[in-house]
Amino acid sequence: MDPFGILIIAFVTAVGGGTLRDVLIDFPITWMRNLTFVYVILGAAVFAVIFRRWLGYIRRSLFLFDTIGIALYTIVGVEKGLAADLPPLICIALGTMSACFGGVIRDILCNEIPIIFRKEIYATACILGGVTYFILLKTTLSENWVVILSGAVVITIRLLAVYFKLSLPSIYTKKELTQQ
Repeated sequence: MDPFGILIIAFVTAVGGGTLRDVLIDFPITWMRNLTFVYVILGAAVFAVIFRRWLGYIRRSLFLFDTIGIALYTIVGVEKGLAADLPPLICIALGTMSACFGGVIRDILCNEIPIIFRKEIYATACILGGVTYFILLKTTLSENWVVILSGAVVITIRLLAVYFKLSLPSIYTKKELTQQ
């Protein structure tokens, strides 16, 4: 990929899920109103290109930050759904979309089957974190604790799934997919 292609892929990955969520619920798109997002994405993309050879050495750290990120985006998506007075199921879908669909759009643009559709327990962790959010809302916990514990559920499930190499069962084999 050329530098422009890398920048587009970085941008879509970073804001794709949240943008899709905001368009669906008719909310203002955050990155269009606050250019800090654009500058951070641009800086991160340039940094990644310059230091790409060394990024492999910090793969675990990047994985951890990605895991924390999906927890945060899940909760933000759920809360935006609540702010739009949507039912819990739709809020959970919006939270999952916020956390995962940037990567889905990235993979599609790169002509790959999105990784969350193949082998990763990624979206499932977000869904369970969203469900936890609504269960905890029915308790006497403060909203801060609901957010922290729901995010912790996403992080814990994702970390355990990777550590123990857990995945959802495949319905199709590679051979079946290529025959279609």
